[in-house]
Formats: sequence, C-alpha cells, structure tokens
Amino acid sequence: MASTSTKAATTKSILTPTITLKGHKEWIRSISYFPDGQRMISRSEDKTTRQWDLKAGKEIEEARDACEGMVSAVAVSRDGRWVVTGGGWNGELKTCEVETGIVKTFKGHSREIICVDISADNTLLASGSLDRTARIWNLETGKLVAGPFKSGSYVGAVRFSPDSKKLAVRLHFGTCLEVWDVQSQKLDVRIGKPGGRGTLPWTPIFWTNKNKTIIAALEFSFAADTPLDVFDYAKTIYEFDAVTLETVGAPFEGHTKIIRGLALSFDGALLASASFDNTIKLWAFESRQLLASFHVQNPSSLILSSDSRELAYTTSTKDDHKIYICDTPPDILAQARTIARKNLMQLAVLLLGTADHRYPPFLLHRDLRLQEIRSNPCFFASAIFFASLVRTQSLFITSNLVIP
Repeated sequence: MASTSTKAATTKSILTPTITLKGHKEWIRSISYFPDGQRMISRSEDKTTRQWDLKAGKEIEEARDACEGMVSAVAVSRDGRWVVTGGGWNGELKTCEVETGIVKTFKGHSREIICVDISADNTLLASGSLDRTARIWNLETGKLVAGPFKSGSYVGAVRFSPDSKKLAVRLHFGTCLEVWDVQSQKLDVRIGKPGGRGTLPWTPIFWTNKNKTIIAALEFSFAADTPLDVFDYAKTIYEFDAVTLETVGAPFEGHTKIIRGLALSFDGALLASASFDNTIKLWAFESRQLLASFHVQNPSSLILSSDSRELAYTTSTKDDHKIYICDTPPDILAQARTIARKNLMQLAVLLLGTADHRYPPFLLHRDLRLQEIRSNPCFFASAIFFASLVRTQSLFITSNLVIP
C-alpha cells in the first residue's frame, strides 16, 4: 500500500452520459444496479421506487412501487432475489422477493430508514435510521437477529464485512465511525464523535482487503463548540484498520466540499467520489492517485457497474431529477487496474523473499492449485490475494520484478 498521496495533474473534464433516465419528480436519493447489469432501481423523495430497463433506456412502469413517505434507501441482493427499500417517517422497511413478488415488512425502527445493506451471502439485512440505531434482520423470515445497535447520532451508512461477522456504521455527517460485532452485538471500536447539523446525503462506506480495512469519508476536526460550515464536513476519504480504526496509508485528498457519493469497484482497483464542489473524481485505490476529475453540477448518488465499465450518478439540482449513466473512461480504468496489479506483485515479491535470495520462476494461473503451496503460510496468503486479480494472462514472479 502506498504511504503517500499522489495527486495527478488533471483537468476538469466533462462526463458525457450514454443513457439518461427520466421520470422521478423529486430528488433521487439512491440507485442500485441489478446483478444482470441490465436493470437499475432508484428511490426518490417523490415517494416512489422505480425500476429501469437500461437497454431500452426507460422505466419498467409495472414495477413501480409507491410508499407512504419518501424512500431513502434501496438495495438489491447479489443473487438478484431480494429488493430492499427503506424510508418513511416511521421507519418503513420492506423486502420484495423478485421472483414471487411477495413483500415482507420489517418493524422495529421508529424513525426514517436512511441506509440499508445486504450481506454477501444474501441472508442478512442491515438497516440504519434516524432513531439512532442500526439493526440486523433475517431476509428469509423478516425477524430481527441482532440489535438495536445504539449510536450517539443518526445512522448514515451501514456495511457488512464480507464474512458478515462485523457491521461498520458511519454516523451523521461522517464525524464518527463504528465497528460492531454481529454475534456478540457489542461495539468493537469507535473513532470520532457524533455531530453535524442539517440534512445531507449519507455517503456509503466499504470494507476492503479481506475484512481488514474500511473506506469512509470522515471529518476529524469536528468539535461541538465550534461547528463546521455545513459544506465542510467529510471532504477527505480515509482507509481505516478495521480492528483499531487507525488510518492506513495516505488519505484521498482533493475535494474542497463535503463528499456526497462514494463507489468502490468490485476488484478494488478504482474509487469514485462525488462532492458538493461540483466534481466527480476517479482514483487509483492502491496508490491514492487522482486519475481524473469531471465537472458535474451538484452530483449526489454515485455507483459503478459490476465490471466498473459504467458510472451512474444523480444530481440534486433543482428540477433535474434524472439518472445519468456514463462509460468509465477505458484508459482510466486500465490505469487503475495496472497500478493495483503492480502493487500486488510488489507485495508478493516482498513476501517471497529479499532481492539477494534467488527463487525460480513460479507460474500463477487463475485456477491456482493452492494446495500445492499451503506449506508456506506467507506465500499461501499472498497467493490467494494475488490470484484473485489475475485475469486471462499468466503472470510470472521471479527474483527480479517484471511488470507485464
């Protein structure tokens, strides 16, 4: 991991949408792709959840769902079985089984649902609310299985660790980050303190590096007696050790106003951020290098497709309630992946040995036979991580580092 931030000399370019989705009448607060990449779901303050056919570029009207209050959160399970929506002034939280259309209601929160997340194994649902609690539910039965996890302020973002053993919670305005143990239902660690005023979008958080770190936009300089300007919260993105919540490596610096949207590619190579400074920025996650900065007026929600080739965003501009889908610049995506691969190879070489210790070439394929190297714990650990990023070509590691 790079220890210093690298800022590229970038100019503010313009993102050109390939698809524009129209229909919502109020601010769109959340969007999510379906696993097939052919559909999208959105939620809005117009009290509707809508689904979109991305090939046709229009709404699937028969799938529209009306809610009692504004819809603040939406998520689709990785297997495409469940669609979750949350919002309502009284904590309205629902799941719909896509194939059968059966809807379940989850009752427990007393105020608006702000954020939701579905576990990687598609069995658990986490929800966060203005009632200052996070809760975990069984998607199949609708029963509460953990919580309420009581926090000191509004819960703005929740995220399961990939193994579903931990829950990361980011509080209102990004002045506090917590990690809870799901089984014991106890707080493991907290950094920062509750704070912030007003209402702004709730920026998501992400687990990285095999449960070991968490990515979040956080504000360290908050003090109750000297409140910041509303636009000056959480302008910087940090990576935190998930056990201690100490920062890891250099921060992602470059935004001048609060970060409203955050998206991490599935392969962990590319990070995208949207801010009140009217920019969407693309970063190489491993090096922290700023690869591109695009001028977008008042960007809000932001997501990447599963293959990272598309970037979708919404804006909070008055009377502009559309979803914009753009192609991720191929050269930027390739650059981010190259940086990730180089960093991984450097790590592998360090784990394999020092420069004066010669090793024979070792061929690593995508279908790596891990049992053949289990006898070396260090190499085994690095090989698992390394093999996860290997694509169609074979990569050779020798005592002299060669980047293909």
